[in-house]
Amino acid sequence: MEKLMERPFNLKHCLSVFLLFFAFVIHAQDDVEDAYGSYVPEEVVNADAANGKNLFNSLCAACHKPYRDGVGPKLHGVTERRDMDWLYKWIVNSQELIKSGDSQAVQLYEEWNKVAMNAFPQLSNDDINDILAYVEIPQKVKKEDDSVAASGGGSESGGGGISTEIVLGLLAIVLLVLSVILYLVNKTLNRFAEANGIPVRADKPKGKPIWVAFAENQFLVLVSVVFLLLAVAWGGYGYLMQVGIDQGYEPIQPIHYSHRIHSGENQIECKYCHSSARVSKHSGIPSLNVCMNCHKQIAEVSEETATEDYSKEFYDNEIQKLYAATGWDEATQSYTGETKPVKWVRIHNLPDFAYFNHAQHVSVAGIECQECHGPVEEMEIMYQHSPLTMGWCINCHRETNIKVEGNAYYEKIHEELSKKYDVDKLTAAEMGGLECGKCHY
Repeated sequence: MEKLMERPFNLKHCLSVFLLFFAFVIHAQDDVEDAYGSYVPEEVVNADAANGKNLFNSLCAACHKPYRDGVGPKLHGVTERRDMDWLYKWIVNSQELIKSGDSQAVQLYEEWNKVAMNAFPQLSNDDINDILAYVEIPQKVKKEDDSVAASGGGSESGGGGISTEIVLGLLAIVLLVLSVILYLVNKTLNRFAEANGIPVRADKPKGKPIWVAFAENQFLVLVSVVFLLLAVAWGGYGYLMQVGIDQGYEPIQPIHYSHRIHSGENQIECKYCHSSARVSKHSGIPSLNVCMNCHKQIAEVSEETATEDYSKEFYDNEIQKLYAATGWDEATQSYTGETKPVKWVRIHNLPDFAYFNHAQHVSVAGIECQECHGPVEEMEIMYQHSPLTMGWCINCHRETNIKVEGNAYYEKIHEELSKKYDVDKLTAAEMGGLECGKCHY
C-alpha cells in the first residue's frame, strides 16, 4: 500500500495561528488602554510614566505617596479630583494660587494644616503630565499566594512555578527506579550465566581488617599518637585564644536596620546618626528622634531597594515598628505620646580594662569608620568586622602614620620626634601608641 505524504502547508492551521496572534495583540492593546481609569485625561495617558517616576522620586516623594496620605494627600486619583489646568497652576506655584483666593487652593491649604506646597517653576506641563502618568498607575494587588511566599510561609519555587519539594521528589523516584532496574539487570545476568554454564568470578578472600594491621605496626602507632597529641595541643591553644573574640558576631535587632540602604544607597554619613563619636569616648546609639527626622516623611521604601532576601513589604513593616516605638500616628501626622523602648543588641564590646576613645580616633586621628568597622555601606545586617584584639590594635598603631596637616601640636612634636627617630613619617607607635598606660587604666 502506498504511503501518502502529509500536506506541508495547511491553510486552516495558518489562519488559526493568525487569529490567535491577532487576539493576543488586541488583548495586549486592551491592557494598555485599561491601565488607567476612564477618568484619566488623554494627555496623562500618553505621557512618559518612566520619566514621571524619576521626577516623582526626586521632587515629590518626600511629602507625597501615590496610594496613601503622607505629609501631603495621596496623588493617585488626583486627575479625577482636580482639573488639569488647575493642577498645572498649583504645582508650579501653589502659594500664588492661594493668595489669588482660589477656593480649591484655600480649602486644600486649610485642610492640610496651612502648609503650602513647594513651588516647582522648573516643571513644564509635559513634566507634570509625566508625574501624573506615574501616580495614576493602578496599585498592584498581590495575590494571596504571593503574600504567603513573600512572608516566607510558602515553599521555595523556581522560575517556572514548580516547587523545590516536587523536583526533589521526582528525582528521588527516578533514582529509586534506576536502582530497581540495576538490581533486576544484575539478577537476570546471573541467571543467564548459570543457565549457560558461564563461570562467575568469585569474590576475593578478605584480608586482615585495616585496624588490625594498624595495631600490629608499632612504629605507625607511635607516630600517630605523637601527631594526635600535637594536633590536640594546637587545636586547644587555638580554641582558648578565641575566648572573648566575637569577630563575625551578627545579632538580630528588634527593628531591622539596613546599613546598605542608609549608608550605601542613600549615602548618609555615619556621624549623622552616631554623632557622639566626634566628641565622646563612645559612638553612642542614635535616639529614635534621629530616625524620625527622615521617617516622618518616608513611610515606605522603593521597589528598587528590595532584594531577594528582603522584600519591600518587609522593610515597610519595620518602619511601622519604628512608628509604634516613637508613638507616631501616620493618619494624623502627629505623636500620640505612647512610646515603647527599643532594646537594641550591642555588637562591638571591648573588655572593661581596655580604653578606647572614639573622638581621639575620629576627630583627632581622622580615621574613617570603615577602618575598624569594615564596609558598613555594604552590610544589610551589621556585624563585627574586625577581631578587636590587642594584637590587631598594636599592628594598626605600628602601621598608621600620624596626620599632622592642620594640627599645630602634631606639627611641633612631629618635627622633634622625626629628628630623634630619623624618619620622615611618624607612626602612632612612635608617638607612644605602644605604651601600656595608653590603652589600659
